[in-house]
Amino acid sequence: MSTVRERSTPRDATRRPAAGTGRTGGRGGRAGRGSPWPYLLIAPAVLGMLYLLLYPLARAVLISLQDFRLRQLILGDADFVGLRNYRTLLGDPEFWEVVRRTFVFMAVCVVAIMVLSTLVALMTERLGRTARTVVLSSLVLVWAVPVVAATTVFQWLFHSEFGIVNETLTGLGFESYEGYPWFAHGGAAFGIVVALVVWQSVPFAAITLYSALVTVPAELYESARMDGAGAARVFRSVTFPLIRPIFMLVLSLEVIWTFKAFVQIWVMTRGGPGEATTVLPVYAVQTALAGQRYDLGSAASMLTVLLMSGVLVLYFRQLFRQEGEQL
Repeated sequence: MSTVRERSTPRDATRRPAAGTGRTGGRGGRAGRGSPWPYLLIAPAVLGMLYLLLYPLARAVLISLQDFRLRQLILGDADFVGLRNYRTLLGDPEFWEVVRRTFVFMAVCVVAIMVLSTLVALMTERLGRTARTVVLSSLVLVWAVPVVAATTVFQWLFHSEFGIVNETLTGLGFESYEGYPWFAHGGAAFGIVVALVVWQSVPFAAITLYSALVTVPAELYESARMDGAGAARVFRSVTFPLIRPIFMLVLSLEVIWTFKAFVQIWVMTRGGPGEATTVLPVYAVQTALAGQRYDLGSAASMLTVLLMSGVLVLYFRQLFRQEGEQL
């Protein structure tokens, strides 16, 4: 009996502290959940983020509803005019021409980005380890180049007198390109801007799609090839359905980034020659700076946001409808 008591005592002693610890931890957990300290700690970051994001948007909306020019910028006595600035823009044929050009620019860029990035991702997946490392490193380096620096490089590449593009084309026998002023022709300038935006956007899209491709099980590829499916059929029936969510996410991001492209165009052409490269963000800045019509510039910016939001809403609505039909 004494032996039994000696063995049971340590076991009981071990159990009691564990139970006490659980009760204490439970009270501490409930107290922690009700404590305001976590919210107070993140409050400065949240308030700062809201201020940096919401205040400029609210301020732009307010200016777009006022008669806000250079005088009002200095004195601050702007009058409220309601939707007059929006009516002025919507009744201007030039604005609608800029909207058409913006959608053309976005469509060309997004299609080129998604096609090239998909091909690069598929190629990278099939490369060996060393070649894959070289390709991915090159993509990251291209992605890391600052926008202004990349734009300056493209300006020098297509310089009429010292550009390597003219020098190369002339050396290949195309004498008409000797001293060719690329930025003096609307179509050529538009194409150069598209090439710059695509060159800067492909790395992110290609790396993201490659990350999705490596998650596709190899057994599915083997089964498809055993059934006699070619490369195009394998991609259409096996690869794309599995990477579709990531593909659509990248597509939506590229639509947003291309729609609001400004720095490349402003540094390279400032919307010229004429208005060949004037898209909505550039048009908003030109309107605000040319005649100090900050009200019209803000209204153009708000319309840009509404148009971009409308495109994304229609896109996601169609996407969810297709997913519902598949289910």
